[in-house]
Amino acid sequence: MSAAEAKTQRVLAALNHQEPDRVPVGEFFWTNFLKRVKAEWGKGDEFNPYAHWDLDMIVLVPNMDPHITGITVLEDTVERRLVKTGFGATIEQRADYPMPHYLDFETTSYEQIDALEFDDPADRRRYHAAINDQINSVGDALGLGYPSFVDRVNACAKDFCVFGSVCEPHEMLWRIVGTENALLKLAEAPGRMARFIQRLGDFLVGIVEGQVAAVEGKLSGLYIWGDIAYDKGMFFSPAYWRAVYKPQLMRLCAVAHAHGLKTIYHGCGNASPVFEDMVEVGVDAYNPLEAKAGLDVVDLKRRFGKRWAFNGNIDVRVLATNDSGAVRREVLRKLNAAKGGGYILQSDHSMPDNVAPATYDYVIQLAREHGRYPLRLGEFDEAI
Repeated sequence: MSAAEAKTQRVLAALNHQEPDRVPVGEFFWTNFLKRVKAEWGKGDEFNPYAHWDLDMIVLVPNMDPHITGITVLEDTVERRLVKTGFGATIEQRADYPMPHYLDFETTSYEQIDALEFDDPADRRRYHAAINDQINSVGDALGLGYPSFVDRVNACAKDFCVFGSVCEPHEMLWRIVGTENALLKLAEAPGRMARFIQRLGDFLVGIVEGQVAAVEGKLSGLYIWGDIAYDKGMFFSPAYWRAVYKPQLMRLCAVAHAHGLKTIYHGCGNASPVFEDMVEVGVDAYNPLEAKAGLDVVDLKRRFGKRWAFNGNIDVRVLATNDSGAVRREVLRKLNAAKGGGYILQSDHSMPDNVAPATYDYVIQLAREHGRYPLRLGEFDEAI
């Protein structure tokens, strides 16, 4: 069995609530964390954190821009970089901004929303052309000319369990019209916006079908990206989410499952009022389980048992203390959620640069030593 096959088997076993040889590990990394690794450890630009730490899974994203225009650089100075994307968004990047700042949107009015047409989700450029799109290219850094989605999947499938990606409709909506504008319009005209959300669902189902066809069986699952909550509650009422967004999430899960793919929903904040709904529509696991939003994976494991799997919840605030005792306590306690399977160890969002590379290295050591079945959690063992 190849390394990639063993990792895929490990991840899928966990998502099927079985105990593999050890708890699988995944992660996302902020650019500045990788810069710190390279600076402190003398690594070159070719440094690959997934290979270095021999992680089990990797998540890759196709081009989901409504219009396949690529990225237009409008301004590039020492102070800032200004770009325009296929979402029709104008975005500012500055060294003193931790994330991109959205300045303007082409689509803002109800009439523009109604008139918006999407480029074909099956267009080969989304999967076979070099990556120059908003979600991949415009994050905490600007990355242009990445290898195509297909090329990246083919390369990663040799070494990892590979998941593809799709957004759910709200993740698309705010990128098209802006966060505040989206929430205002949902409140002002919920029925009219529901029709647009249905159209977004049609487009996104096509994105799933397109990437699955393009990579010919190399995906094991699908991340569904969709922030629908703050740390204290949801962006909109759970009732509206159930009436409008839930049917679209059900469609995405159904098409993924029809192709034999597992689904992991990535939602920041605390969307716990609709967790049972997510289980109902076919979400197999939830990520990132932000600790700072009051979520605790051990408590959730007790609540859901084998009905739902989890991916994340290692508190980066604890890791950022760089205190080995605190880190050990955090990792070993959260490993209780892996009893009986159902857990992929990962941070509660992405690895930031205030976490020392040696600290993350220690997390991996703990996962390898104590995450092998039967779990050995010592004084941190808890009944589930």
